[in-house]
Formats: sequence, C-alpha cells, structure tokens
Amino acid sequence: MICASSSTLIPSSGPGMDASSIEQVTRGRRVDSEGIETDEKSRTMPDYENILYEQDGPVVTMTWNNPETLNAITPALEREFHDALDVANADPSARSIIFTGAGRAFSSGYNIAGGIDSEVGGPTQPVSEHLERWFRFSTKNPDMMMHLMTLETPIIAAVNGWCIGGGLWYSLAADITIASDRAVFAQPEVRMISNSSVLFAALAGWKTAHRYALTGDHFDAQEALRIGVINEIVPTEDLMEKADALARRLALVPSHSIRYNKLITARGLEAMGLRNALNVGSMLSSMVEASADGPEVAHLDAAREAGGFGAFLRARDEPFIPEPFGPRST
Repeated sequence: MICASSSTLIPSSGPGMDASSIEQVTRGRRVDSEGIETDEKSRTMPDYENILYEQDGPVVTMTWNNPETLNAITPALEREFHDALDVANADPSARSIIFTGAGRAFSSGYNIAGGIDSEVGGPTQPVSEHLERWFRFSTKNPDMMMHLMTLETPIIAAVNGWCIGGGLWYSLAADITIASDRAVFAQPEVRMISNSSVLFAALAGWKTAHRYALTGDHFDAQEALRIGVINEIVPTEDLMEKADALARRLALVPSHSIRYNKLITARGLEAMGLRNALNVGSMLSSMVEASADGPEVAHLDAAREAGGFGAFLRARDEPFIPEPFGPRST
C-alpha cells in the first residue's frame, strides 16, 4: 500500500488577516505566521494499491506499479488512476502530471489473463448476458479517455517499453507523449477478436490506423513518431528526466491559460464529434467481444487450456512472425 503526501503553504499574516486567514492553504511550501518555512505537511494523499503517487514541487508523477504483470490494466488500477487524477487536479500545488509504468513496460493493456473476464464474465455465458456485461464495461471507456483530455491539469505520458492495447489508448489520450527509444506499441488483441480505438485513427490517420489496427502488428518508437502518436523520442535512461523538465516548463505557464487552452482543443474535438465516435466505438466493441468465442479463435482457447496464458499468446502471435519491425519489435 502506497501513501504519498504533498507540501502546502500557509501565507504569513499581514494587515487585516485573522487566524483563520493564516490557516488557509495555497500551493508551494508551509510557512508560519512570521513567514518562516516549516517542515509540517498538512495533508496525506489517499493510499493506493496499484499506483505510486509522488509530488515534487509542482509536478505529480503517477506510476502504474504492477511490473510483474507489465502493468496490466485491472478494474482496481483503473479506478485508482482516475481517482488520483482527480486528487491532483483538485490540488492547486499540482501544476502538471506525469504518468508512466514501473519496470520494463508502460502497460501491457487490459488484463486478458483474468482481470476483465473475471468482472464481465466469460464466453460460457448466454450471448445476451455476455453482450450486456461487455456493453456495461465498454461504455465506461469514452468517459475514461475524455477524463484525461478534459482534465484541467496537463498530462504527460512517459512511455517506457511495452505500450500495448489499452495502455496505448491511455498514451493517446494524454496531452503529450514522450517515448523511450525502446518503446514498443501495438494492439495485438485484434488477433483474438477485439477492438481498436478511434483515438488511434484520429491521431495516425485512416490508412495508417488500418495498417496496424487491422493486423495487430507491433511498431517501434520511430514509427510511432512518424505516424504522429507520440511527440518525442528520448534515450531510455533520460526518459523521466526529460518528462520532468517538460512538466516543469508547463508549470511555468499560468494555470488559467493551461486550463482554457486544454479546453479549447478538447471541447473543440468533442464538437467535431470525438465523444460520439468514442461512444459508437464502445458499443461496437461490446459486440466484438461478445463474438470472441467464434470458431476462428477456438484454437486460442484450446491453447490456453492446454498450456496456460503463454501458450495462448504464442498461438495468437507466432503466425505473424516476423513482423515489420522485428520478431516482436524488440
């Protein structure tokens, strides 16, 4: 369980300030009534099981912290992440947010090894019930993506290593995405009957999106930069330093300017139909997932039953090797 805290500021007393005024909280550090800085910290952030929440001055860093699963997205992790975004957004001392993944992956995507199926139910359910459960799950996704895009505080995704499936979607929804030179991107879940995201087409373009979203092929950081789904590539060892420097640069801009310029783009894209497109995509994805036990993928279920999740992945991906950027773009 992770607990993090941030410093706050109590302004010094002055003409017309009473005791209650002295106790107000703004951003920065804590000082006493004489203006002397103290070490006291006024409040503690919520505890999280699946993410690390750290604050250094104006920069909050959120780290998805399940490296043993390559930071696979579970319902619990997703709930905590969105709660943490709201916590940071409500804190006037937090002027920018970085989010990244612990270990060798940004995220391996939604936890198809059990996390989501255990919540929405497996393909042994009646079709109507299976479809309904996937519909309830999928229709949350547009709000989750738009949460990042409409948050008042700017968000930088620092992509280290694998950035797969739902992890890729979250990197697309960030305001700025910086990738390490070892980053690998893909949506291989389409190979087992699953869905892409309209955000990928919105950023990469129709034909490029189809090149990768219809094959599930992996692509490297250079290709991600070429097609427009990231902003910058940096050496792996410099990733967090570069992200932090940019986050501090953003923190220099007046918060009102950041807020309204984010809304200009986010609400403008909504007015052009982005949210409706995400909503339609979520409904179609529930239909896709409800058909994921069809005869074309029966061999994948058989491989999982016979040899576990590793055998499932081999059965899914080995027919596509070699891929354009290497066996698995490593």
